[in-house]
Amino acid sequence: MSTSTVRYFALVLGIIFIVVGIAGFVPGFLAEPVPENDVVAEGAFGRLFGLFPVNWLHNLVHVAFGVWGIAVYRRFYAARTYAKAVAVIYAVFAIMGFIPMLNTTFGLIPLYGHDIWLHLLIAAAAAYFGFARVQSEGEVKRTESAI
Repeated sequence: MSTSTVRYFALVLGIIFIVVGIAGFVPGFLAEPVPENDVVAEGAFGRLFGLFPVNWLHNLVHVAFGVWGIAVYRRFYAARTYAKAVAVIYAVFAIMGFIPMLNTTFGLIPLYGHDIWLHLLIAAAAAYFGFARVQSEGEVKRTESAI
């Protein structure tokens, strides 16, 4: 994997986060929430694409992670730090999804249901790009010329 691969991961994930965050504010993308958990912050509360429980705070978290990813993609070390942070934070979000009271972040942000496996998937992808060995551009070119 090259340094540019890590950088573009941050960019692509950032764009996806912003698109999903904005989609969470569009009523047409939200299905009625299943009243299985107590969420106090009910603005824009529903299931995004009929699957993922979200509310306005959850959407803002997505937008914030998106802006962060886009802001750091130009510099390798910043993009790598972003990937590492996303891996750890989203792994914690997935674990929180299993714990009563924490699965709604004390009633503020829903993290349960389909969000759990999605957060695990995001954490795994980010861990790969954040922690895997990276070749410098020079190493990549030497390897390609040797083949």
